[in-house]
Amino acid sequence: MRRRVVIAVCAITVALTGAALPATAATTDTIPAGGTFSFTTGNGILPTWTADDIVIIGVSPGSVTTAPSNLFSRISMPIVAKTGSANAAAGGFRLYNSTTGQSVRCSTPTIDTRARVIDCVLPGGKNAALFSMKSIRTRSVITGSSTVTTIYRGIVLRINGQAMADLLNDSLSISTFSPYVTVGTGDLIVTVDR
Repeated sequence: MRRRVVIAVCAITVALTGAALPATAATTDTIPAGGTFSFTTGNGILPTWTADDIVIIGVSPGSVTTAPSNLFSRISMPIVAKTGSANAAAGGFRLYNSTTGQSVRCSTPTIDTRARVIDCVLPGGKNAALFSMKSIRTRSVITGSSTVTTIYRGIVLRINGQAMADLLNDSLSISTFSPYVTVGTGDLIVTVDR
């Protein structure tokens, strides 16, 4: 989130002054990227959400696929850009209370492997780190003739702290969310041109 603020301040400065910033003020460039970020809900998560009438819905081009058993869902979003360790996805997902009609939408998530958070644009345009990455099991890099692909496997996701759990619970009129429970385990695959 801080990186976005720095980039915005730099862009405003250039726009107002018409002058380039000194090299010391330069930030990492944003470059096009491909790939996917996906995660599967953890054991007991989907049944707990279902008991509280919480449904997870994909926001295009993101998608949600629920197992026939209704024991887990898989959320998947395409990666579209990379800025340093931050990987921007398109679309998102929405947590929806089917009884009250309340929802929380996570739009255009940014998966930052250095900061170990997944930052979303929430309703009202507020940026917030919705999930924290408790751990990443493996990281590998595949270098091709014209591309570099980085693969992160086994990303363990939790709600990012009590304040975020409280925000979700209040917004959805439930008491289900906790920062101490694994929400899901995911994979991030990012490909950029060399």
